[in-house]
Amino acid sequence: MENPVSIPLSAMAAFYALLFIPAALVWYFRLGILRRLAVAVVRMTIQLTLVGVLLIYWFRWDNAWLNLLWVIAMVGFATTSAVQSSKLRLRAFFAPVFLALLISALSVLLFFNALLLPINEVFSAQYLIIIGGMLLGNALKGIVIGLSDFYQRLQDQQDEYRYYLAAGASRWEALMPFFRNSLQAALNPSIASMATMGVVFLPGMMTGQIIGGATPDTAIRYQLAIMVVIFVCIALSVVLAVVISLGRSFDGYGNLRKEVFRV
Repeated sequence: MENPVSIPLSAMAAFYALLFIPAALVWYFRLGILRRLAVAVVRMTIQLTLVGVLLIYWFRWDNAWLNLLWVIAMVGFATTSAVQSSKLRLRAFFAPVFLALLISALSVLLFFNALLLPINEVFSAQYLIIIGGMLLGNALKGIVIGLSDFYQRLQDQQDEYRYYLAAGASRWEALMPFFRNSLQAALNPSIASMATMGVVFLPGMMTGQIIGGATPDTAIRYQLAIMVVIFVCIALSVVLAVVISLGRSFDGYGNLRKEVFRV
């Protein structure tokens, strides 16, 4: 296999010019998101450039404690984004979601590094930070879908929830139908993605590894393993986020608190 081909800055500028096509469509159809699109592209470019430069030195240092600190910081940023995207109050949900992401991501990540990869140091920056970022990115999407669906559905159908309680159900039994729906909503995109992978599309990690010089069989093994741990991480993080957040979401009478949602 050949080494990856370096992309010159002139070629990158040409690819950025392609953005004028969706920008023109956004302007023509008056979607009102042109400013957001521009800000997102600029932020993406600056953030990835800075992270790329930082990772060069971070891989050289490769200190286990610093690597772990990086992962914890990523969990913090992912938590803030997940709660805000779910339209829930950050003060009430930061701690539950942070714990859910930290427990699920770290446990699955250490399992992946310790048992699957032939490396001596499970806290190696090359794997802990990169694989951790993939897990957190996907878990974030799952938590946004799961938490939003759970609390929004519960708010919209409070009469049904109270009926279960009046019929003698415990709070957990009354919440179970809502919890099932939220977990199903969070897992469905990943299940659909896994079902069509290799037939409809080639996933990013596999494509990147092949372009980077890895043989197809090695790239496939990595992709299969990463899809399994991503799915496990999503399932664990959504379940933990909902369960841990229950203590802050209900009053002593089992009613959903009004301050759950961000105004």
